[in-house]
Amino acid sequence: MTSARAPGVTRVAFLDASAGLAGDMLLGALIDAGLPVAVLEELIDRLGFDDVTVRVQRVMRGALAATKVDVCRGGRPIDGCDDVHQVLTGQAADHDHAAPPGHSHAHAHAHGHDHPHDHDDHHDHAHDHDHEHAAHGRTLADVLAVLARAGDLEQAPLKQAAEAFRALAEAEARVHGMPIEAIHFHEVGATDALVDIAGVCLGLQHLGIAALYVSPLPWGSGTVRTQHGLLSIPAPATVWLLAGLPTMPSPETYEQVTPTGAALARVLAVGSTPPPGFVVEQVGLGAGTYEGGQLPNVVRLIVGQVGEVPGTDTAWLLETNLDDASGQIVARAAERTLALGALDAWFTPVTMKKGRPGVVLSALVRPEDAARIEALWFAETPTLGIRRTVTRRSILARHHETVATPFGGVRMKVRGAPGGAAATPEFDDCAELANRHDVAIQAVMAAAQAAWHRARDGETTRPPSP
Repeated sequence: MTSARAPGVTRVAFLDASAGLAGDMLLGALIDAGLPVAVLEELIDRLGFDDVTVRVQRVMRGALAATKVDVCRGGRPIDGCDDVHQVLTGQAADHDHAAPPGHSHAHAHAHGHDHPHDHDDHHDHAHDHDHEHAAHGRTLADVLAVLARAGDLEQAPLKQAAEAFRALAEAEARVHGMPIEAIHFHEVGATDALVDIAGVCLGLQHLGIAALYVSPLPWGSGTVRTQHGLLSIPAPATVWLLAGLPTMPSPETYEQVTPTGAALARVLAVGSTPPPGFVVEQVGLGAGTYEGGQLPNVVRLIVGQVGEVPGTDTAWLLETNLDDASGQIVARAAERTLALGALDAWFTPVTMKKGRPGVVLSALVRPEDAARIEALWFAETPTLGIRRTVTRRSILARHHETVATPFGGVRMKVRGAPGGAAATPEFDDCAELANRHDVAIQAVMAAAQAAWHRARDGETTRPPSP
């Protein structure tokens, strides 16, 4: 799907997941919105899967027509019936009619545990180049190696797919109290999940969707039978994956949000409502399998355009009060917090109980970094407790450009803004050049600003040498 866009206009999408979310549902919505099936077929070839195809069908879910996608092996859907969850609604459930909304569970387990299956195994396991993993499943390292066949994992869509699988593995590791290296994705379940997750990430890029906004996800009730026995809905791994994401209560008693769907939302969502000025271009509906819910079992992907407005993301604010730590200890903790990947870290003087002077050590961190930064604070400071607050940030797109000045190259931090782009010279670069040439740092900064504006205006005249 292509359409002309005016300068400064960006294509984004809003995902209405009020009836549930699974990887294959989102993939179906992308195809319904214009993603060519050939993109998925090329992906499967690049992943190196033998005898794996995708089947695309138009189906009805209630009164709504939607697109259903199945990842097939030997012409038969890889429905993961030996590793997806059987839904229990208080009645004896036939597997063919009481299936969960999607199949992309990417079920993982701790290696060495015995997990009897609730269903007969209908799959032929000698299919792709990783058949040696069929008995115990792929580890996270195995999954990343498969993704690497499709290209450099630093490429945006493959990096997002890798992050989704890391999030899945981390959630399962937390649930089972195991190291992340001990978590194994079942071979068959991981095959369709690999296609679903990588296909979604590549599909968003192919359609030119720069940002995905995801509605609050439904939080239902009931129980689900898994390889680990009877568990509450949402499944334990799903709950971990939903940390930091908006949810809403749901009356449904089947598994509306699968771990794979939650992982994709965690990695891809930049907000929970359409941005200001959102203009609809296209709507795609992706179908799940379950047909007994109060709402049609579909997700709606609404693709549109917006002007230059700030994006949003989720971050956690960590804070702790310290009245018995020296300035050196606090400064070291803040410095190491930044080194561990915090978005920002600072400390604020405060007056504590009994009039004692103290500080509040604060950090803004990504959700996946919170645990290790908390561990650092417990180790490096005398704190006895740390507060967590989930917060939403409005952020401007930013990148670095290097400009040539009479003193040398200077990196400019360029940020998008509603009134136009702006840039700031990197202080460390300017300081190093000022010291080298024995000039005032203001002279270097002014030269960098002038060079950036000349480059932006298309001027090619070189500045005079110092």
